[in-house]
Parts: sequence; C-alpha cells; structure tokens
Amino acid sequence: MHKRTFWVGLLLLLQLILTFGWWTPPAVALTEEQQLVTQTWRIVNNSYLDDTFNHQNWWFVREKALKQRLENREAAYASIQKMLASLDDPFTRFLKPEQYRSLQVNTSGELSGVGLQIALDAETGELEVVAPIAGSPAEAAGIKPGDRIVLIDGVPSKELTLDEAAARMRGKTGTSVMLTVLRQGGTPAEIGLVRSRIALNPVYAELRSQPEGIPVGYIRLSQFNANATAEVAHAVERLEQQGAQAYILDLRNNPGGLLQSGIEIARLWLDKGTIVYTVNRQGIMGSFEASGEALTDAPLVVLVNRGTASASEILAGALQDNNRAQLVGEKTFGKGIIQSLFDLPDGSGLAVTVAKYETPNHHDIHKLGIAPDLLVSLEPIPLDQVGTASDPQYQAAVELLKTQPVIAADAA
Repeated sequence: MHKRTFWVGLLLLLQLILTFGWWTPPAVALTEEQQLVTQTWRIVNNSYLDDTFNHQNWWFVREKALKQRLENREAAYASIQKMLASLDDPFTRFLKPEQYRSLQVNTSGELSGVGLQIALDAETGELEVVAPIAGSPAEAAGIKPGDRIVLIDGVPSKELTLDEAAARMRGKTGTSVMLTVLRQGGTPAEIGLVRSRIALNPVYAELRSQPEGIPVGYIRLSQFNANATAEVAHAVERLEQQGAQAYILDLRNNPGGLLQSGIEIARLWLDKGTIVYTVNRQGIMGSFEASGEALTDAPLVVLVNRGTASASEILAGALQDNNRAQLVGEKTFGKGIIQSLFDLPDGSGLAVTVAKYETPNHHDIHKLGIAPDLLVSLEPIPLDQVGTASDPQYQAAVELLKTQPVIAADAA
C-alpha cells in the first residue's frame, strides 16, 4: 500500500513538472551599482582576449563581486577595478566618466594637461614615461622616455591606476602639477609643470635639401589621433609638390593611438600587401590590406626607438616586412595587443584587450619590440636638434637613402 502511494505521488509530481515547469525562486532585482558591475563582467566575459581570464574562474569573480556591499557608485567603481585587476593586464582598465571623456578628447586631437604618454611597468608596477608629446610642457621641462614618475602632487604613483595617474596630470589650462621624476642612474627630481591646451596636430613636415644628395621630405609623426591620417597625407602631397625625391618618416617617441589611423597611414605608403594580422581569442585571424592608393613610391626610411609603440609598431612593421622601408634607430617598445572601448550607462567606460596583432611576416612583437634594420643609439637631445646634423639617427637615415634606397617597386 505504501509503495503504491509512493508511485502515485511520484507520477503526480512528474505531471506537475511537465505541466508547469520546475519551480524557481523569484529573481532578485539588482541595484544600479550591481548592474554596472554585472555589465562590466559581461563585456569582459564576451570580449577579453584570454579566455582563461588569467587562469581563474571568471564566474566566481562575478559572484564574489556581487556579494560585496555596494552602497554607492564609488563602491561599484572600486569593485570593478578590483575585478579587472585580477586579470593582471594593465591595458584592460576601467575609466571613470571624467577619465573616459579625457580619453575621447585625447583621441579626438586636443587635450589640456602636461602632455605625457605613460604606461605601467608590468614587472615593477612603476609609472613609466613612454614619450612626451611634442611641444608639451613635459617635453619643454626635459622629461624623457623611460623616466619614472614617483609622485604626482605628493601622491605615490604606485597607489594609482594608469588612468588615475593620467587624470591627476590633466586639468584646466594654467593650473600647476608637481611631478617627482626618477631617471635611471639618477636621484628623484621635482619638476613643476603648468598645464596647457595641447592641440594634437601630430605632424611636423619639412623639405630638407642635402648638399650632396637628393631633396628629402622629413615627416615627424608624434601620435595616431583622429587628425593623423589627413595631416600625413597633406604633408606628403605638399612635399611632392616641393620636389621631394625621398622621405624620412620619424616615429620616435610615438606612443601609438588609434589602430585605424595606423592602418590608413600605412596605406598612404603601400600599393599592395598585408599591413597587419589580428588574432582574437578563438584564434581566428583577420588582416588589413593595402588598398592600392599609395601617394608616392619614393625611397623611404623610418626612424624608431624605445618610445615607438602600439600603432607606431604596426606601421613600422608593415613598412619593414613589405620591404617598403628600412628602419633605423633602436628596438621599439613592444606593445602587440589591441584594446576596444566600451561605453557604460553612467558615462564611464572600459578599455578591454580584445586581440593581439602580428606583423605581415607573422612576428608577435608583444614585450619584444621590432628590431631596426640599422641599429643606431642616441642619447637624449633637445627638440630643436631632432632631425638635424646633431641627430645621429637622422643622419644615418640620410646616408642610407643615398646608398641603399628602398622604393615601392621593390616591395613584396
């Protein structure tokens, strides 16, 4: 009797399940702060290059973050930053609304600040200068690539994220900031800077007449912002009209910027060939190709150094691997990963590493850099001596154009 009752009850339970579905507890509404954390987690979950998420259970990271008390927006921001820090990727980062706006202004071609491109040393966590922006207060004060910023207005840089450090150095035109800077082999020095409006026209161009050689068009490109492609194109067209028969493209201390800008500028020099390969986390490889619209086939030499990074390395690698140009100078910085920007609903944003890139010859240069065809070391020199007889790398480029010119017709 008991057994029969059991089977009847079990059959009724199965019928209820089939009819109404299994019972689930009602969903608990998330607060706005929890929704922000969840949306950040989802973006990274769907887009991040490393699908092991630094060899951790990414779902567990989410659950741990949501169990914290998020009483206000700042608590949510702190939770997001802690969550992203577990990836151990300084380039994947959260940007508060003011930081996100600053980044958008920067890539749009104008900012107000001291004019430093910075990065976090992955091994030491120290704030390192990639390059000062040409014509900026930082450059005028003599800050050099490789310098370490120890303090910003007395606050240790090791206590700040990359974007917090950048935000502290930006500000209204005419206001001041004090940096404590350490140069390798030296002692910390305090440098006071007055913030200024920095119009990011990233191109300087001039026709150089050589006493015993051909007229050389010298183009210095300081950053890949929204203005860069048009400005480089205008410079080449103007120099062609002035009679340039060879070119030197100076990418020294160019920290990069917009990926698309680097690709488009490569197309100004290449008639054909692959510019860069990209690889996502599924291992799927894409590529960007030259479009057959090069502005000139004149011989070209590219100047590089340890401040040449990111989009600069994409351009330098494309020109070198396609035999369109020879590289002169020092090994480049070595940033071979790509970030995408994502908007968040409160005006903040995310920069997420979504892919890595390889040069046309499939060189992965991340943390390795690109070796120049001709190695020429250079001690720091004043800006007014760059691209002159006092600049050994520039002079080496001029000599190379005389003896071993590379023209577009030789490109692979």
